[in-house]
Amino acid sequence: MIVICDCGSTKADWMFVDAQGESQIYQTKGFNPYFQNEDWIENELKTNLLNQVGVEEVTEVHFYGAGCSDPQRCNIVDTALNRIFTNAKVVVDHDLLAAARALCGVEPGIAVIIGTGSNTCAYDGTKITDNVFNLGYLLGDEGSGSNLGKSLLKGFFYREMPTDLEESFVNLYGSDKKVILDRVYKESANVYLASFAKFVADHKYHIYIKKLVMDAFAELIKRHILKYEGANQLPVHFVGSIAYHFSDILQLTLDEYNLKMGKVIKKPIDDLKFYHLNNRN
Repeated sequence: MIVICDCGSTKADWMFVDAQGESQIYQTKGFNPYFQNEDWIENELKTNLLNQVGVEEVTEVHFYGAGCSDPQRCNIVDTALNRIFTNAKVVVDHDLLAAARALCGVEPGIAVIIGTGSNTCAYDGTKITDNVFNLGYLLGDEGSGSNLGKSLLKGFFYREMPTDLEESFVNLYGSDKKVILDRVYKESANVYLASFAKFVADHKYHIYIKKLVMDAFAELIKRHILKYEGANQLPVHFVGSIAYHFSDILQLTLDEYNLKMGKVIKKPIDDLKFYHLNNRN
């Protein structure tokens, strides 16, 4: 049995695939080795994965995770997974490779993640060939849920939000700005900021919100996608909840830059199953 995991900062999907290719998906909280250590990860999996499924028959684990961008961070996750999957060979990779494999398969393209955070890469059908460095939610994550949430809050705090939107915002979140700021600076800020993306999605055809979203996507395009060689010839594929729910506005923004829209999927897990079953060593 093999396990394929797509893990973001908010949630993780664990697909268990048996010898016949039949699969079952389980879910846990997401984690990021920049914020959680081996013990936290092990405890989460013992509490919320092992209570759902046995792992004794697992022989391979293909883990793709947010923050798994260097050997030190990968080792944190690898250590925790080996404590759980004691009979398996564990391979830990970046979620960007998961996106590329799920979206492009074995064909060249540009793969873009737009979920809680964002990231991009150029892919030649086998490996990632270029990646504009991702600065994270404090300095980057253009187009992401946390980025949209940050822009929305700025509009609210700086009195730029139209009255009708402000009324809807206050009805939902309250008017105490100190409470909101306390949560931004005392909780997992990227996840909290991304939670405001639901409000953005619920009002995405409001002229103010539509411009906010298009501006965020335009910044992603200019600062990342257009930096890749052949960007205007390659299909640009997207994965993630923000890309999925704002795909129509994303299409409009791509059209402005003469870019070709490729696949748009909410989650990579099903496509990763296809990739791994068809590309086993």
